[in-house]
Amino acid sequence: MAPSTKTVLIPIAHGTEPLEAVAMITTLRRGGADVTVASVETQVGVDACHGIKMVADTLLSDITDSIFDLIVLPGGLPGGETLKNCKPLENMVKKQDTDGRLNAAICCAPALALGTWGLLQGKKATGYPVFMEKLAATCATAVESRVQIDGRIVTSRGPGTTIEFSLTLVEQLYGKEKADEVSSILLVRPNPGEEYTFTELNKTEWLFEDTPQILVPIAEDSEETEAIALADILRRAKANVVIAAIGDSLEVVGSCKAKLVADVLLDEVAEKSFDLIVLPGGNGAQRFASCETLVNMLKKQAEANKPYGGICKSPVYVFEPNGLLKDKKATTHPRVSNMLSDQSHIEDRVVVDGNVITSRAPGTAMEFSLAIVEKFYGREKALQLAKATLV
Repeated sequence: MAPSTKTVLIPIAHGTEPLEAVAMITTLRRGGADVTVASVETQVGVDACHGIKMVADTLLSDITDSIFDLIVLPGGLPGGETLKNCKPLENMVKKQDTDGRLNAAICCAPALALGTWGLLQGKKATGYPVFMEKLAATCATAVESRVQIDGRIVTSRGPGTTIEFSLTLVEQLYGKEKADEVSSILLVRPNPGEEYTFTELNKTEWLFEDTPQILVPIAEDSEETEAIALADILRRAKANVVIAAIGDSLEVVGSCKAKLVADVLLDEVAEKSFDLIVLPGGNGAQRFASCETLVNMLKKQAEANKPYGGICKSPVYVFEPNGLLKDKKATTHPRVSNMLSDQSHIEDRVVVDGNVITSRAPGTAMEFSLAIVEKFYGREKALQLAKATLV
């Protein structure tokens, strides 16, 4: 580990908000930080919110004497309560504060953990809207900023502010130039907090019976934030989302080494019918492209005029070579956009062309997911979710 590498602790628990945790892990690792994900439970595997499973690098109980440049707490319930009640974590965070090192928290964690532990006295802080009253009782001023810095404490609001929050932490650790570099890779929203939009051509109604059945494949080196954003947002909308692993293991290590656990292996659902098959990106896209089972499922989906989609590198590596973008407009990550045969919409953040939806990067993943919600449930439902997640 290089001497300039900063160390970061991210504790997780049953009921942690997975999109917040994963976006923090991946963004900070992209920034160069050595991130340790530690379970405060008695095992490394945790059942996060929305039925999403994660695997920590270690148990918190094994590293309580370690020193970190930053400790950052995700939100979610009951995860936030569990973090608050974890005495070893409380002791570590308080020592962090006493020693003048960085602490950060998002969503319910500023009020439940930092506030309860007395670390916000005399500070400005923000948090998830329903926790603002509780937050106000523990800090000098509760503010509605998407990200708030006061001294060595940084706070933020919810899933939709997590990438901004994480980039702020990269800047605190490594400076603005590094934060800007990471931001340009992620394609962060230029107008956070404003109503999301997407480009739509050849408008087609997306149909389903009772509940949308959605398949989200994941593979080694899949982009974790994109995968989790899809599962998180679509499950909030009450769609039935199946996360299926390519290969012979349910546990998958993503492109930024976050450890995710699928619901099933892809081979177990290869003969099932889905209303939408949607692919995250990252270098896992190349693994998707070499998976004959998945490619055949996508081709059958297209032949049946049923929706399919991909973000980041998946449109280029999976759809384009298999004729799945024929006569379709699409977008993809700027680093590979020259590989699209039709580049007329490569600057658009989300593109829907009939039954095909594509998007660009981790920073567009929530807009991508909300556009899917809108296609199935309507804009009102999607806007309600956007508000709830602070997109």
